Amino acid sequence: MFLYQPTSGYCYNSDSIFLYDFISTFKPKGTLLDVGCGVGIISLLLTRDFGTETSIIDKQEKMLAYARHNFALNGLEAKSHLGDFTELKTEKRFDYIVSNPPFYDPRVTQSEDSHLNIARYAHHLPIDAFVRRVKTFLKPKGWFIFCYDAKQIDLLLHHLKIHGINPEKIQFVHSKLERESKLVFIAARNNSKSMTQILPPLVVFNEENEYTPKAMQAFIKANTHSIKGDFDM
Repeated sequence: MFLYQPTSGYCYNSDSIFLYDFISTFKPKGTLLDVGCGVGIISLLLTRDFGTETSIIDKQEKMLAYARHNFALNGLEAKSHLGDFTELKTEKRFDYIVSNPPFYDPRVTQSEDSHLNIARYAHHLPIDAFVRRVKTFLKPKGWFIFCYDAKQIDLLLHHLKIHGINPEKIQFVHSKLERESKLVFIAARNNSKSMTQILPPLVVFNEENEYTPKAMQAFIKANTHSIKGDFDM
């Protein structure tokens, strides 16, 4: 699968590939919404693999243009929405809502690049407003699957619980086994009563700084080829 990315500004990274791999274990079907889709990497791969009826939304016109181009380039379809997810108006409800949202703490030194800033920092999509709107658009037994800053796990679980989106599976990501986790994957289900399952961690690199077999498997399954290029919007 070929994907265009801008020559400057935000580009997808391994987090998106690993999140796609995590979501794939749920074998998504039906309707799917990718929130903050960027160039479309996650929903493109899921649409390719599972034939979902896909919608995408991003507040940046530039990024949405890349996503639209990438869907067309790969012969796939998606209904696109330009705008802030918290202001989305649609009667459609989704079996799956997926996202690699902005989650960096805005109190740290921020990028002056507006595209990078919107893609990275949590104040552009506050977690409380994010979860509240996810609740609105999920079907009664729909899944919300996303990644976030592992240090904010308490905040995530709080907002999911109060909105009745129960975290069923959680997986922490570690760059190396002995290092603390900086990323967490959460699969939460609307109106579920199941107990939470903590999965074995995803460890990205071994002691020789090589990708672990599990991490490498995700890249092989994704089979993406990134192209840096700018085109007329």
